[in-house]
Amino acid sequence: MEGRNYFVYILASKRNGTLYVGVTNDIFRRVEEHKSKEIPGFTGKYGVDKLVYYEEFDYIDDAIYREKQLKKWWRKWKLDLIEEENPTWRDLFEEFS
Repeated sequence: MEGRNYFVYILASKRNGTLYVGVTNDIFRRVEEHKSKEIPGFTGKYGVDKLVYYEEFDYIDDAIYREKQLKKWWRKWKLDLIEEENPTWRDLFEEFS
């Protein structure tokens, strides 16, 4: 049986802007919710809707562990991680559309 995919993701309002770290089992749906501001909260309030980084996991426990790890990181470390994988800060949501 093939494992279900889980994602840890980072959204940004703009390059070097406000960041949000989340976890989901459906990255397309979840980022769409952030973009449409369907769910009120932090990302809607601050315009954080650009998918700039994500990691994929086979198991939810691994994804949750990584999400908690990233949330504890210094902002500079998150920015470096994004820059390393996505130096132009393009919206990776297009990969799922």
